[in-house]
Amino acid sequence: MRILLMEDEEDLGIAIKRSLLGQNYVVDWVTSGQEGLYLLESPNITYNIGIFDWLLPELSGIELLKIIRQQKNSLPVLMLTAKDTMMDKIMGLDAGADDYLIKPFEMLELFARIRALLRRNQEIKPQQLKVKNLILDYQTNTIQVDLKIGKKEIIPLTNKEFHLLEFFMRHPQQILTKDQLLDQLWEIGSDTISNVVAAQIRLLRKKLNQYGYGDLIETVYGLGYRLKLDN
Repeated sequence: MRILLMEDEEDLGIAIKRSLLGQNYVVDWVTSGQEGLYLLESPNITYNIGIFDWLLPELSGIELLKIIRQQKNSLPVLMLTAKDTMMDKIMGLDAGADDYLIKPFEMLELFARIRALLRRNQEIKPQQLKVKNLILDYQTNTIQVDLKIGKKEIIPLTNKEFHLLEFFMRHPQQILTKDQLLDQLWEIGSDTISNVVAAQIRLLRKKLNQYGYGDLIETVYGLGYRLKLDN
């Protein structure tokens, strides 16, 4: 799950990002609404949740929210603000916010509100993805393999491996370039080595191979990678 965090208070932004990374989210943190708008309009990045501070330089969180709602962007948005009057809450919700969290707050409450927004958003999405005998369960955030003997076994994947396989399962038979995978699965500006995608796919294949799916993700030389459904 990828989160766009917009918060111009440096200490708070660092704390929120660190906490969310600890919960296995991919987090892009920016300090202005204009930066946030640029990322939201990027065709190569898809966010699952937006966390917008109300008061931001250049373009406020509430102004940005109005813009993306006018663009028919249905991104679930949690507003962070010190504004705590009833009229402020009404203004934020009327502008298109899905939830509202008043500063200061506990990280545990932030996590709970994010989970609630994700559950609400997934009501219109399948609770599982299935490719061959591999099952991705969004309720438990696990990849399971159906062993055909009346039981399923969870494949022990790291968070990055899970999201990588999820991205392939959501785009079967589609060639995904290295840049697409980097854009979707690594934070903006993260310090990654040039072969990080190839290395991550190699590790994922090694684990899948233990269950007979080592060739599920094929290399399309010169283009990228593809999850194949044949064979």
